[in-house]
Amino acid sequence: MSDASLNNPSLEPEASFGDFYALLKPRVMTLVVFTALVGLLAAPVAVHPMIVFASILFIAVGGGASGALNMWWDADIDAVMKRTQKRPIPSGQVTEGEALAFGVALSGLSVVMLGLASNWFAAGLLCFTIFFYVVIYTMWLKRWTPQNIVIGGAAGAFPPMIGWAVATGGISIESVLMFCLTFMWTPPHFWALALFMRKDYDNAGVPMLTVTHGRRSTRIHIFVYTVLLAILAVGTSFTSIGGPVYLAVAVVLNVLFLKGAWDIFRRDDDASEADNFKAERGFFKLSLLYLFLHFSAILVEAILQRFGLGGW
Repeated sequence: MSDASLNNPSLEPEASFGDFYALLKPRVMTLVVFTALVGLLAAPVAVHPMIVFASILFIAVGGGASGALNMWWDADIDAVMKRTQKRPIPSGQVTEGEALAFGVALSGLSVVMLGLASNWFAAGLLCFTIFFYVVIYTMWLKRWTPQNIVIGGAAGAFPPMIGWAVATGGISIESVLMFCLTFMWTPPHFWALALFMRKDYDNAGVPMLTVTHGRRSTRIHIFVYTVLLAILAVGTSFTSIGGPVYLAVAVVLNVLFLKGAWDIFRRDDDASEADNFKAERGFFKLSLLYLFLHFSAILVEAILQRFGLGGW
């Protein structure tokens, strides 16, 4: 801390590089980058390594810009929720104005540079993704409907489509399947989190399904979505982006995921809170691996197919 800050405690601390980096939601951005990279490499079109690098970099920047704008708009509820109180804005490290300017600047930069690095269709899809996450989900759906995470989950499902568009300049059934895999995974993933973090959403007034319909209804929703997700995930094995490796991974993961959803479904609300949330926490942790391993299997199949070894 500087001498000036010590002599005048009223001075606001200057934001550091780490504070602005935290605005990008780096953990979320990691998933965005990985799924976009898989979408790009799984496409049946060879792309120059420099274009791959530049495209993934600007997709990452766009994803980070969305995170910064989300934190700007949600600064009031972030300050209330225990899980988010240490984020840069509620902790006082970054002002709302700085976060807004940072997010807008990175949004424009990412879209323009992706268009120049690859093609304008992919750039337009990135632009729409940022708009969907910030305006449709963050500003509208999140505080208005318990279906916020269902519809809003589309924003997190677009990156593999953007990656595919970088390589092909368009959309295909394969990129839609990768979109659907992420889209259907999102609700059970976040509802499991909401079950053991319900007090946070209660305090913040966010109409998550746990708040508006209760825990029992949320558990039913998790189980139904997990069944539908399992059908989709295993079915993808028999498409052009699937194959024996993907099928083996999908079967094992979805058996475990279905078991986790069943354990949540049959939970007794009268049990102690610690016991009651054990299944939810376990399911949530598994969900973090679930999507990563499915997309890893898609990537392995794409590599094998390049050498004439993958697919059916």
